[in-house]
Amino acid sequence: MLDESLFTEVDARGTATLTLNRPALHNAFDDRLIADLIQELHELQADPQVRVIVLAAAGKSFSAGADLNWMRRMAEYSWEQNMADAMALAELMHTLNTLPKPTLAKVQGPAYGGGVGLVACCDIAVAAETAVFSLTEVRLGLIPAVISPYVIDAIGERQARRYFLTGEPFNAQEARRIGLVHEVVAPEALDEAVAKLLAVIAGNGPAAMGAAKELIHTVSRGSVDIVMIEETARRIANIRTSPEGREGLSAFLNKRQPNWRQD
Repeated sequence: MLDESLFTEVDARGTATLTLNRPALHNAFDDRLIADLIQELHELQADPQVRVIVLAAAGKSFSAGADLNWMRRMAEYSWEQNMADAMALAELMHTLNTLPKPTLAKVQGPAYGGGVGLVACCDIAVAAETAVFSLTEVRLGLIPAVISPYVIDAIGERQARRYFLTGEPFNAQEARRIGLVHEVVAPEALDEAVAKLLAVIAGNGPAAMGAAKELIHTVSRGSVDIVMIEETARRIANIRTSPEGREGLSAFLNKRQPNWRQD
């Protein structure tokens, strides 16, 4: 538990649910909430009991992006203050995007601006069919700058050209079509859909999932040359000879459950 704006619950299986809790403000974030999210993500990463992190939100909205009062303060900031403020949000997005543990966005309602960035930074995103998304920055004469690397990674340059420039809303089915979310379900089925994914994740090697995430970040940003080929070979050799890799192979060959499974 952090404060009234953000709280965390960890269950017996090691699932940490990190909940944005500003429903009256549509879970918009300000500088304090950004700092709290960064701190909590680092603490969850360091906690050996936590195996997966669900990013959720209370109320009708997932996140409306920037809080209006925060935006009013920013309007009076100098360039240097705006730069420091933007770097804090950039740190949040980078932290969430590169977290070694699996992350899952549970999107029960609208996500605008920076809220779309949070969804894009999670490894897996499941949305209720009533969720709506929009990159609204251009309507305010702004740009979705610090979230852009992650959103473009998710939806591609072609779709970004449309939605960054129009600021128009799009529904959950369109979000799935363009790659922002992986699954769309009825609102009443959202909890069950998330639970099914968490059950699948629970059967996987914790260290292997972290290594797989790092592998994706490395391979997706490089050329398939001899350096890349040798790097991928090195990574599989490392994981095969690790304690978890040896346990997983032994369990498979001996037709038993590996020691990280709790079922």
